[in-house]
Amino acid sequence: MEPGVPDRPVGGREGEGVIKHQIKGTASQMILCQVDQGQTVYAEAGKFLWKTANVGIETRLTTPETEQKTKDQGLFGKALGAAVDVGKRMLAGESAAFQYFTPNGGSGLVSFAGVLPGEVRAIELDGSRGWTADKDAFVAAESTVRFDIAFAGLTTGRKGGEGFVLERFTGSGTLFVAGAGNFIDLNPAQYGGKVQVHRGCIVAFEDGVTYGVERIGRLDAQGLKTAVFGGEGFSLATLEGDGRVILQSVNAVAFGRSILHAAGQASDQGTTSSIRGLLGGSIE
Repeated sequence: MEPGVPDRPVGGREGEGVIKHQIKGTASQMILCQVDQGQTVYAEAGKFLWKTANVGIETRLTTPETEQKTKDQGLFGKALGAAVDVGKRMLAGESAAFQYFTPNGGSGLVSFAGVLPGEVRAIELDGSRGWTADKDAFVAAESTVRFDIAFAGLTTGRKGGEGFVLERFTGSGTLFVAGAGNFIDLNPAQYGGKVQVHRGCIVAFEDGVTYGVERIGRLDAQGLKTAVFGGEGFSLATLEGDGRVILQSVNAVAFGRSILHAAGQASDQGTTSSIRGLLGGSIE
């Protein structure tokens, strides 16, 4: 057993194929994973921190599920699968590629973190329920976890902006997500079946919870005042149903706008565009 990594998984799954891991830190957390021989972890580009030398790193354009489906196909079939995966991720505003980490000659360590100071959560998927996450929340997952893009629908997307595109995870294995600030855990069923949330506070929610967008108030003087001066616009995200929901205490949209405002006051020579890149462009 590698030092600093527990001898059993943190979460609900036990078994030979489980990625052993430990979440370290307080205000700004990271994940330390022990990847055993025969195991592979894939991650969002830009979330990797450090690894032991025996862990190989490979950048690929396809998800683990697509690679499995196209392994016996020819060059055209594999290229088509890669193009579909890249197209989905580009539409979601994410990087075109994943990074895959596989050990050679025994177990190895690899560490990941989110891009903003905050918490990291390990979610154990057992194949019975999937999870949907904000497009900036995904950090890493076992290769047995299936990744896909979830579209909230044209009407929802037009009302909710970036909430139009979410990421969906199914299958079995460990999924790691990150959020800004502290996590808030709740179930809409305990609050009348529905909660209204600023879209910048959503991290992830499990199957059984439905995502939507609701307009705030009426299109009258009071409604316009709320939309213009309340900082929420005309709409809020809704989470409805019975299931676990993870929110973040820092509104990522408001945080991005605050940094851009401060950067604009400090300098007008490229600082804004640099910070926009640091935040992945998700600041509108």
